[in-house]
Amino acid sequence: MESVPSYELTLLLLLGSRTMIDNLHKRMATLGYDDVRPAHGFAFHRLAPNGATGNELAEFLDITKQAASEMVDYLEQHGYVVRLPHPTDRRGKIVTLTDRGWSCIRETEAILSQVEAQWAAIIGTKHMEELIADLRQLITVANNGTWPQKFRPTW
Repeated sequence: MESVPSYELTLLLLLGSRTMIDNLHKRMATLGYDDVRPAHGFAFHRLAPNGATGNELAEFLDITKQAASEMVDYLEQHGYVVRLPHPTDRRGKIVTLTDRGWSCIRETEAILSQVEAQWAAIIGTKHMEELIADLRQLITVANNGTWPQKFRPTW
């Protein structure tokens, strides 16, 4: 019997990701981070640990320089990042996380670790470890042995 083509894995990965991120943002809002959006987490990922220029952030997020600049403006206005003089380019600026930005990252890490632990309790620790290892392998192989260098927000 022939198998019917399916895109269920794609749907499940997207729904799983969305479920985790929605849970994260509900909990972050209760901690006073109600002004952070999912796309900001992708930016924080690039800015940690040493900051980045606006152009580097745009490249990483696969968005226009203008969109990256608007995001940095927003994050700066809300106290998550600061623009500092670039250490090697007199005309440039480097965007770095503030204490509030780092605090947001630490809370995010704690919450996502808790969610992963809850999911592991449902399917079993061994299953969760295998799932993570399998996804890591699939992503690496699909990207010719490397980890993707762009992390485009999907919402």
